Amino acid sequence: MRTVKLVDSITELGPDDAGCIAVSGSHGGISSAQYALAARPHLSIFNDAGIGKDEAGIAALDFLQGHALAACTVSHSSACIGQANSTLQSGVVSHCNLLARKLGVDAGQTCQSVVDRLRKS
Repeated sequence: MRTVKLVDSITELGPDDAGCIAVSGSHGGISSAQYALAARPHLSIFNDAGIGKDEAGIAALDFLQGHALAACTVSHSSACIGQANSTLQSGVVSHCNLLARKLGVDAGQTCQSVVDRLRKS
């Protein structure tokens, strides 16, 4: 069974978390992506933070795709930013990169259902 790591901030991940499912409360921006890149989770889940100017709130998705890492965001209207428990319990996927889609993640799914399915893989 795959480990699920709940972190209010993606900065809490470390090298020992490689291969986990990282459920975070962090925005999906580039600075968050760099922490995920260092830890190399199986899947990183962020908050889209309202997407923002130039899609800054979901920039992590393309960045991590370029580094062969799956990532998705939940909608800011479904989960509280900065609260991993909220991401897991009420988050609804809003965006995902191609590698996340290959894992079966898609917009409209609940974060909980994604995590439940992937932790068994």
